[in-house]
Parts: sequence; structure tokens; C-alpha cells
Amino acid sequence: MDKIYVTGMRFFAYHGVFPEENKLGQRFHVDVVLELSTKAAGETDRLEETVNYGEVYSEIKEIMEGDPVKLVETLTERIAARMLSTFAVIHAVTVKVIKPDPPIPGHYDSVAVEIRREK
Repeated sequence: MDKIYVTGMRFFAYHGVFPEENKLGQRFHVDVVLELSTKAAGETDRLEETVNYGEVYSEIKEIMEGDPVKLVETLTERIAARMLSTFAVIHAVTVKVIKPDPPIPGHYDSVAVEIRREK
């Protein structure tokens, strides 16, 4: 299966378990890997044969900037489900949601959840 990567998407949203996360908000980064055949698109040079990256971003933005949820796990599941249901040509998707600044003590780069789902 071929892969399309849409990485480094950045959003400001109000997801989290703690009340201050829901009130103050924080940064989130999202990466997706879309698995599909790109052969027809490559041979015909037609956008209709593949996935429109702008539409992928818009769908993810709607979830990330939409109604708050408590868990990053919920966000990853929603994004994966949306990609598989919205874009018929996608056979599988890997979604990684990164929380660069979670309100936990200690020194670290980020926390993240990554999942892979398929039809």
C-alpha cells in the first residue's frame, strides 16, 4: 500500500482532564499517514483519484478545534474514524496526536498517542 503523510499540523484547543486545560487551552500537533493506492492518481494526474490534502486538514481541524474531550485517545480515534469514513480510497490510517505541554511535572519533550486503524 502507498502512503501519504500529512504531518506537523498544529492546533490550539481546549481538550484535557483538568479544568485549567478546558479553560486556558493548549497546543496540539497531529500527524497522519494515509494508506491507499496512489497508482491511478500518478498515472492520470487527476486529484479525484487520490486524497485532497486540504480536505484532510479541514476534517482534522474540525475535530481538534471542536467540542472538547478529556483524552488524547479520544481525539486519535475520532480522527482515524473520520479519515476512513470520509475518504473512500483510504484503506488504513495512522494517527498521532501530540500534546507538547501537558500539565504534568517533570522534564520531557511531549506526550503522544499513536494508533493505526483500517477498514
